[in-house]
Amino acid sequence: MNTTSIQTITLGGGCFWCVEAVYERVLGVTGVESGYSNGRVRNPSYEQVCSGDTGAVEVVRVSFDPAQITLREVLEIFFVVHDPTTLNRQGNDVGTQYRSGIYVESPEHERVAREVIAEMAASGTYKSPIVTEVLPLADYSRAEDYHQHYFAQHPGQGYCAFVVAPKVEKFRKTFASKVRSE
Repeated sequence: MNTTSIQTITLGGGCFWCVEAVYERVLGVTGVESGYSNGRVRNPSYEQVCSGDTGAVEVVRVSFDPAQITLREVLEIFFVVHDPTTLNRQGNDVGTQYRSGIYVESPEHERVAREVIAEMAASGTYKSPIVTEVLPLADYSRAEDYHQHYFAQHPGQGYCAFVVAPKVEKFRKTFASKVRSE
């Protein structure tokens, strides 16, 4: 693998434990890190973000090798494993910190993200409009250590068993050819 070709996209799709757990299983993904971005407070804590007062969103930075998986494929997975039509909410997780977002670091990534959203909207897959924001990545900070690889470390924890695990299973079934062998 040529590490100079590795690209990164930052995704907000509800609780970062869910998004992280899926991308840790994707063939071609070289790194996954939970964090916070696009808020008004630098380096916020989890408690601050959960208060909803920071404007930050729980995100996952996904590093991937485009020789193995394209940005388009990374985003197609994203749109299957979360609901891009609910504003500031994913299931029972409610607040601006759970908003749907694609946070880009290049004009090319923004172009692809907007194309994928337009295609998804035109496909009729969703009954409601897609509310996923596409913005430049701003003020990213890594989440606390105990949030990293959370599902892998706590698969039997209630939230993981009832919320995260079904999203991982949906990914496995929908994208069988993209599942990393474990």
